[in-house]
Amino acid sequence: MNAVVIYESLTGNTEKAARLIGGQLELRGVGVTVCPATDVNFQALADAELVIVGSWTDGLFLFGQKPARAGRLAKLPYLTGKRCAVFCTYALETGKTLDKLSEIMRGRGADVIGGYAIKRNELEDGSIEFVERLLGVVSV
Repeated sequence: MNAVVIYESLTGNTEKAARLIGGQLELRGVGVTVCPATDVNFQALADAELVIVGSWTDGLFLFGQKPARAGRLAKLPYLTGKRCAVFCTYALETGKTLDKLSEIMRGRGADVIGGYAIKRNELEDGSIEFVERLLGVVSV
């Protein structure tokens, strides 16, 4: 199976999580390309059987949380027929970030199969847990 991990990062936490997710997938035999939303590898995206999209959580501390730079993610190519999983990184609360990110990806035609929130001080453990859960749903 081939996967592409596309991320939107501000301080580097979401990029680190994306790279950890990619590394965990590779350890389990998945071919992976990791790229920022600003420089999507369109060939890898076209070839991918699984698309993973991640963003940091933007908004106020207790309300108004949303995927950061959602407009950029909403401009990804159509993903009709592609399985997609989403993740977000956060400091305090995620609010409806995962729901909104899932909605964006469904708007691009993706079949969203799940999502996971990774706390910024638990990137490694969160990335491992996300991949384990994801591969429990998707066969390699």
